Amino acid sequence: MRLATLWALVVLVLDQASKYIVVHLMQLDQRYAIEVLPPFLNFRMAWNRGVNFGLFSGDTDYTRILLIALALMISVWVAIWIARKPQTAKVQASAGLLIGGALGNVIDRIFYGAVADFINTSLPGWQNPFSFNVADIAIFLGAVGLALFTGNESRGKKGRSKGA
Repeated sequence: MRLATLWALVVLVLDQASKYIVVHLMQLDQRYAIEVLPPFLNFRMAWNRGVNFGLFSGDTDYTRILLIALALMISVWVAIWIARKPQTAKVQASAGLLIGGALGNVIDRIFYGAVADFINTSLPGWQNPFSFNVADIAIFLGAVGLALFTGNESRGKKGRSKGA
């Protein structure tokens, strides 16, 4: 659990620091767009009041509180789940990524009323309309890691005992 906590803290600090720098110091919330390495990397301000790609978005306090509660419940469930028995380093890191990202977006919802998304990646001839943030990347990688790495050690042990 210690490794998961470390990963969660690293993600949380990186996420909140990047948002503070881009939104406040670079004033993206007023400028709305900054070309960094066009077209591949740009900062485009997007206040996401929903989940990924703005799904389930709503401007009501009820929606915001529901999304905060859901993210907190998932984070607590994942933390309890990985703490119940020893997990591999990959599983702990994945859980930490997911928890840290979820908590980063919760902080945004509490202080801004929405999640601050600003990273926009596109290609020549194709403009991606969506923006995301460090927390979103961590949530995605954490979820994929949990799907890939959870249960691998028990399957390996069962396979060895059957063949022995």
